[in-house]
Amino acid sequence: MTTIAIVSQKGGAGKTTLAINLAAAAERTGEVALIIDADPQATASQWAAWREEAPPEVIDSAPPRIAAKVEQAKAAGATFIVIDTPPHADSTASKAMEAADLVLIPCRPSAFDLAAIRTTARLVQLLAKPAWVVFTAGPAQAERIHAEAAELVASFGVPICPYRIADRAAFRHASAAGRTAFEIEPDGKAAREIERVHMWACEHVNMATNKQVRGGSR
Repeated sequence: MTTIAIVSQKGGAGKTTLAINLAAAAERTGEVALIIDADPQATASQWAAWREEAPPEVIDSAPPRIAAKVEQAKAAGATFIVIDTPPHADSTASKAMEAADLVLIPCRPSAFDLAAIRTTARLVQLLAKPAWVVFTAGPAQAERIHAEAAELVASFGVPICPYRIADRAAFRHASAAGRTAFEIEPDGKAAREIERVHMWACEHVNMATNKQVRGGSR
């Protein structure tokens, strides 16, 4: 069972794109995926309506109900849950983080987005949740830009996912059609990038769970 909160205090960071495609990646591996849309803009819910009930399922939730929705989803058989949150909403972000096993912070490698990471980093540290920054929507080939961004993020005390999600047309085309990167270009670069982040995230959740089990058995 994996629950991931997608949190960023900056709009346009690609939270919903990451949420829906991570859930789709989970479905491809045989998981029962669910997206909890806690964003009042309801972008993920609109995307789900365009899909006409094709998985992954999307449900909405008010912030106080997030934990209960997660538990209900688990009881109903969901094995991979992604919580999509709005920008500039500390209360929603906090509730999502509390219900999650892992927090992913999508961030474009730009000055304004990087500055916004400070607020999210403080919130993560306050709640003592495992969290990682995922660089999103940046140039596919821009090692210097990402290296400089990584250096700044490291000073905030939040580690960086080793895999990036580039700014690719496949994501835009897929979202506009109510589809996923896997459905637009199954063997494309966008799909491969999402697969790598999904596998990496699952490995980290498993490692954290194993540590808790070992710690509790002493």
